[in-house]
Amino acid sequence: MVVGCRLGQTRVMRQLPWIVILLVSRVSFGAVLRLPADSSTFTFMFENDLFGNMDEQYTNGIQIGWLSRDIARYEQARQVPPLILRFVSHLPFINLPHRQHNVGLTFGQQIYTPQNTATRELVVNDRPYAGWLYGGLSFISKDEERLDTIELQAGVVGPWSLAEDAQNFVHDVRNLPDAKGWAHQVKNEPGLALIYEHKRRPFGSTNSSGMGYDLITHVGGAVGNVFTYLNGGAEFRFGWNLPADFGTSVIRPGGDTNAPSAVNDPRLNNFEPFGAHFFAAVSGRVVLRDIFLDGNSFASSHSVDKRPLVGDLILGVSLTFHRLKLSYAQDFRTREFTLQRRRHNFGSVSLSWTF
Repeated sequence: MVVGCRLGQTRVMRQLPWIVILLVSRVSFGAVLRLPADSSTFTFMFENDLFGNMDEQYTNGIQIGWLSRDIARYEQARQVPPLILRFVSHLPFINLPHRQHNVGLTFGQQIYTPQNTATRELVVNDRPYAGWLYGGLSFISKDEERLDTIELQAGVVGPWSLAEDAQNFVHDVRNLPDAKGWAHQVKNEPGLALIYEHKRRPFGSTNSSGMGYDLITHVGGAVGNVFTYLNGGAEFRFGWNLPADFGTSVIRPGGDTNAPSAVNDPRLNNFEPFGAHFFAAVSGRVVLRDIFLDGNSFASSHSVDKRPLVGDLILGVSLTFHRLKLSYAQDFRTREFTLQRRRHNFGSVSLSWTF
């Protein structure tokens, strides 16, 4: 209790300049200050390459996620199994003072197909059919300038991922031809990955409302039998009443950081509840393992020769209104394997609700 009280007092002191401004400007209305530590955030994400007039490669993704309210120390996260808490307690940034700590849960599915889905024959020169059905548990430590995330993802690839059923159901609803080659998909295999990502805001405008800008960098990596890589990149944002979070990401491990990190976020309704901004991001990966290209880890399956370096250019727009943040991004991705005929691009829609 004493530790929790001291941490709470420290956070209030760090937010004191904003609190004074709010009390002076809104005292006549009896406004109640809402802190980011008091809010949870739910995010729904949908991605599809039909936004890029394509139907191949990474063809569809869906993910739902939830970030908890602040917890002073992770020992208080009773919904997390004790075995995992013992592991997390040894991480270097987990219980740093002067930071907000959150637990996150994600659940999602991703679908991959070759370009030619009209044939029942194996397309030997194109990527395998594959699906990834997964859940994730993340531990986040952040302040207004830095964010550290450790995420554990577990799931299945192969027929157990239900990718064939999901894709053909959507195609039936939209009166599109079914993909015929799912008999050649990557075989069933349990998947496990440990992900780390560090984000930092090296500069940005200091205004609480009006036009603003910032730069958010990220660096990290993942290790596991489904994917193993190192990654890094940056996102630049410019617009009206920027949300006080760590940017808008496409679906990727450790990427869901939509939750507010400061009292001036429009979704907390302490200032103006509306905002709009543009963003542009670049990201690169050094890929050591990708089961969706390399095939199964412990069984023989279709595979292709992957490229070790993959890059993304992401352009988008985001709107915030009261407790909602709606974003759309177009991702332009370089070739991921040597025989890939053309670069890929897809659209990503993200809707988050802070409550």
